Amino acid sequence: MTRALEPRTEQWIVQQAREGQPPDVLLQPLLEAGWTQEDATAAVEASVRRWMESHARDAGLPPSVPVPSPIELNGASVLRAHDRDITVLANMRLPRVIVFGGFLSGGECDELVALSRPKLKRSTVLDPASGGDEVHVDRTSAGTHFARGANALCARIEARIAALLDWPIDHGESMQILRYGPGAEYRPHHDYFDPAWPGSVKQIARGGQRVASLVMYLNTPEQGGATTFPEVGFEVAAVKGNAVFFSYDRPHPMTRTLHAGAPVLAGEKWIATKWLREGRHD
Repeated sequence: MTRALEPRTEQWIVQQAREGQPPDVLLQPLLEAGWTQEDATAAVEASVRRWMESHARDAGLPPSVPVPSPIELNGASVLRAHDRDITVLANMRLPRVIVFGGFLSGGECDELVALSRPKLKRSTVLDPASGGDEVHVDRTSAGTHFARGANALCARIEARIAALLDWPIDHGESMQILRYGPGAEYRPHHDYFDPAWPGSVKQIARGGQRVASLVMYLNTPEQGGATTFPEVGFEVAAVKGNAVFFSYDRPHPMTRTLHAGAPVLAGEKWIATKWLREGRHD
């Protein structure tokens, strides 16, 4: 049973989480008061979860859905993912963001870039009305994609993702590869399909909503190209081999997963993105 918090302490924890404070900040007052690490972690997680559900009910939103959850607050620093040890570099509750070190090897990054370069085309976004693809000024990258299991490299990376995130391989979309040249960016956006858009119906019919994203960095730009979460002032540097994961348990801004690909200021940026769905995606 989770140890009870005083109302004032719980309010403080929720406020810190809303401001994007890291787990250590939320846990520290409880640890200083003599709580065990396990009890403190459970209490913080329960407090944030209660606040999110209360906020959702008050706003007339549907309840949350299960999402990938590779690690809890103050968990292990090194995780085994199928065939590779992955390092946890940062772990945030709200928004639910985890930064992984060494998710891909240097050779895997280089191979994905080499396989993708001849296939690049101007990137598109979802047309809110039709559910099709359209070129948009907010997204100025070039890209391509590989279907699940398209080659041995993709299959190995997909197995690693499934093991790390405990999410079925067939719940993932195709792997998208993107190149951002100098000045290219992707302005702030959400990855889920907005239920208010007519075009979302077509996308949701193929596997349900998106519930999580994994962005893998295939090179280190000379300058710029970070993944930013502007609502909480958090920024993930684009470092070759690293990855950033974030999940969203409902298609609503309350998940605070508004994010952007900041402009590349020098050099180029290559990423591989994997979006995960509620159900099987065909």
